[in-house]
Parts: sequence; C-alpha cells; structure tokens
Amino acid sequence: MSSQLGVPDDKIDAVTDYANSRLFTQEERLALEFADAMTITGRDVSEELFQRLLGLFDEEALVELTATIAWENASSKFNRALRVPSQQLWKRR
Repeated sequence: MSSQLGVPDDKIDAVTDYANSRLFTQEERLALEFADAMTITGRDVSEELFQRLLGLFDEEALVELTATIAWENASSKFNRALRVPSQQLWKRR
C-alpha cells in the first residue's frame, strides 16, 4: 500500500533500520521509534521520548499518531489470536 501512495521501495526496505537510515526525516524516525515503544513487549514510552514527541508534533498530530499505532496494534493482535491470515494487500512490484 505504501508503494501505491508513492513511498519508494528503498524506503520501505529500510524501515527495519529507520534509526540509522538517511531516507527518513527526523519526524518519521521519531514516529517509528514511538511505534516501536508502543508495540514491542517489555518497552514503554519513556518520558524522554514523550518530550521529544511534544517537541516535534502538536497535540492533535500526536493524538492521531497514537491512535493509529494503537489501532494497528489492536488489529494485529486480534487477527493473530483468531488465526486470521494476511489479506496479502501489499505485494512487492
């Protein structure tokens, strides 16, 4: 889906190393770090990370980002628990 929205394949491929990739903006790296903190078991959103988020995103954007990450996490856990297979909505060109 991202590639259909104009995200280059090399950027999609680099997402696993977003923290070190120059393909991502500061805002994108921070949003991905936030997603990791919200998603990875045993991690939490530290006060330091939260303050950095507040420094780059306004309140409305931060609420929207948080809701999107939370929704994707909930959807993923729901589908996984019920053994719902991938819909294969994204395929490499």
